[in-house]
Parts: sequence; C-alpha cells; structure tokens
Amino acid sequence: MSKSETLLIVADSEHDANMLYATGMFVPDPFVFLRTAERDYMVMSDLEIDRARKQAPHCRLLPLSRYQRRLREEGVKQPGFAHIIPLVLQERRTRQVTVPHDFPLGLAVELQRRRIRVKPKPGAFFPEREEKSPAEIAKLRDALRITEAGMAAAMEVLRASKIGKNRRLIYHGAPLTSERVRSAIDTAIARLNAVASHTIVAGGDQGCDPHESGHGPLRANETIVIDIFPRSQATGFFGDLTRTVVRGRASEAVRKLYATVLAGQKLAQGKMRAGTPTSDVHRAVEQFFEAEGYRTGKHNGRMQGFFHGTGHGLGLEIHELPRMGANSAGILKPGHVITVEPGLYYPGLGGVRIEDVAVITRGAARNLTRCEKLLEI
Repeated sequence: MSKSETLLIVADSEHDANMLYATGMFVPDPFVFLRTAERDYMVMSDLEIDRARKQAPHCRLLPLSRYQRRLREEGVKQPGFAHIIPLVLQERRTRQVTVPHDFPLGLAVELQRRRIRVKPKPGAFFPEREEKSPAEIAKLRDALRITEAGMAAAMEVLRASKIGKNRRLIYHGAPLTSERVRSAIDTAIARLNAVASHTIVAGGDQGCDPHESGHGPLRANETIVIDIFPRSQATGFFGDLTRTVVRGRASEAVRKLYATVLAGQKLAQGKMRAGTPTSDVHRAVEQFFEAEGYRTGKHNGRMQGFFHGTGHGLGLEIHELPRMGANSAGILKPGHVITVEPGLYYPGLGGVRIEDVAVITRGAARNLTRCEKLLEI
C-alpha cells in the first residue's frame, strides 16, 4: 500500500478472506472497512459495534447509525453504502479508493456516480497474506490437527469394516459407502469446532477425478482417496490433508503407483526451498513421473496421469497464493505455507494422491503434517 492509497473493502468476513484478514473478526453481514495511511476504520452497525470494540481494537469504529441519521435528515429515505461511503471519505478528505478486484460492480458504479474514483487492485489485495507469521502458522497447525482427527475417524471406520461378497465393505451389518465414511469424518471435525465441506471419499475409478466427492458402496482391494479440508470456526484458517488407502490387499500395480506418488512427494518437499520458482518444483515431479513410465494425457477421451498442480498456498482460503503448477510464476519465500499433493490417476487402476502441508523456512521446508502414510489397512 502506498502512502497516498486508501483501501476500501465492503463484504462480510464470514466469506471474504481479505475482510477477515483486515479485521480479525467474523461478521455475517457486509460492512465497510477503510484503511488510510494513518489508521484502519470499520463502519459498524449497532448490533456489532460493542463486539468489534473487543475483537478489532486496531480499528477505529464509526457507527453506521450516525451516518444513516445524518442522511435521513438530508432527505435520503433509505441510506445505503453508496450514500455512506462518500461521507466517510469526505471526513478523511479523499475521493479515491483502491478496492479488491472482486469488489461489487453495482456499488462501484454508484460510488463513481457520486464522484468517487474507484480503482480495482489487480492480483492479491494484501500481498503480505502470502507470508504467514508465527502466530498464523500456529493457527494453521491447529487446523491441521483438526483435519488429522477427521482422517483418524475415517481410518477407524475402514479398519472396522468387514470384507463381504463381491468385495463390498460391510460396516455394522450394512454396506459401507463413501457417504458413511464422509459422515464420520465431518462429525469428528464438527466436534472440534470446525466445518468440513465437500470432503472427498472416492473409491476405485471415482478417485481418478481429483474433485469427485465419492458416492455409493466402497470395495476392498481398491484405492480410496480421502481428501479433507475443513475450516476452523475459531480462526478461519483451513487444514488440508489427503491420504490414499486400500482396505484389504493392493495389487502390485497399485503398490507401484503408490510408491511412485510417495517418492514424487518427497522429491517435491526436498526442492521446496526459499528462492525456488514454484514451477521448478512442479516440473521436477512431472519429469520424475514420466521417467517412471507414468505418462500424462488423454486416453479414451479422459485425462489420466498427473494433470493438476503439485500444491497451493493455504491460509484463510483453501487455495491461496503461491500456486505450485506448470504455469505458476511464484517464488518460494520463508513463511509460505503450501500443500504438497502430487497424484497419479489411471481408470481401471485407480487414483493415488498424497498430501501434506509444509512451511518454507530459510533452510529445508518443514512438514506441518503428522498423519501417518500407509497404503493397506
């Protein structure tokens, strides 16, 4: 932020990571945040203002009701943000704001009609979000512990299942489904004050689509991809963890596939050092998989092999900068917290993905994940 810039966000902080980052408190309805060279401001309703005094002490609070009364006295029947923001800016002696690239278009148009210059900022609104502080890393570590509790619940259910006819897994006398395992995961996470959305439990060929959540009965002796990415309700930070397991015995082809992905992950972790282009890490994994005989491309109209990025930043959003893929332009820096999740997917054989989370230091990357890695359970 330049000294002459005034930053403006209008959003709720339940869903907008920039607003949560700026204010440090959860608010379910949109409100106004303003940052000048001097200080931060929040325009808050009477409903939230007392809580904001405790939870956002770094911000000066401006009562929404005060501006609404003034505007009504001036004849505005229903004063909204488009009326209130110009008044707030007038008090700060500015008519220009820099806003996030996803700022509401309608509000931007209304402000411009009132002679407020609205300048969208390309790229990251708060670039400093990329490099996590020790306190933020601690919050991410806590979110990962919650995520690992969800994975432990999944493993407990799978281990307790029996192998029935046609290799169907049976749990408490009924077929074990992706939905049942997902329920166990999400319930364990909810008990720890976090929310898991779209948890992946994908068996067999379903696991060959990396974002397929999985459905229906699970079977023995085939891969099951389990990907869990909950959000802590206390801090807003995400965890992210993937394991691939086989209930029963894996074929030699699956064992080799798993060993190759695990080796690819170790290769990536070894190359993740400050100053390294993220695309270099990804390219090294791609080349390794190719050298091992695992080709990537379309087969019978469907992608197979390694066709997603090696990792992504993790924080107040599940996917943050930096990205670690073929076309990524980032450079790893100390404080980056990034997933390491190579995968190989071949219909008829199954999918394998293994994911940990690492923090970049001035030396070797440090793995924040504690969850064990095993193929057969």
